[in-house]
Amino acid sequence: MSNSTIWYSQLIKPTWAPPPWLFGPVWIILYIIILISFGAVFLKFFERKIPRKIVLPFVFNLIFNLIFSPIQFVLQNNILGAIDIILVFITLIWAMIAIYPRIKWVTYVNIPYLIWVSFAMVLQIIITFLNI
Repeated sequence: MSNSTIWYSQLIKPTWAPPPWLFGPVWIILYIIILISFGAVFLKFFERKIPRKIVLPFVFNLIFNLIFSPIQFVLQNNILGAIDIILVFITLIWAMIAIYPRIKWVTYVNIPYLIWVSFAMVLQIIITFLNI
């Protein structure tokens, strides 16, 4: 068992927190959705069919999404993790709104991502407050 696994298992969590094994399969599915939908957005940008201001929230969302695990499990910092997941949530909503007029299916296909991030955000905030 890794240090981060031990650390996470010792955190106080709400009773409704999912088991740790569930996170991997859920994120695999979500990363497939992200790869396809965000890829379509970046392709349209590189084809000069959508402006930079529409792509910007997708870039920020990817950055905040990718730094969450290092913040949470390497730095083991719940407060920074909570801030980061809030930024993932905000940039995802921004991205979905920005792309909707141009590529509606990207917004629709990211609804599961939005639901999971909403859940993860609430969970992270509660875990943060329970472990201060």
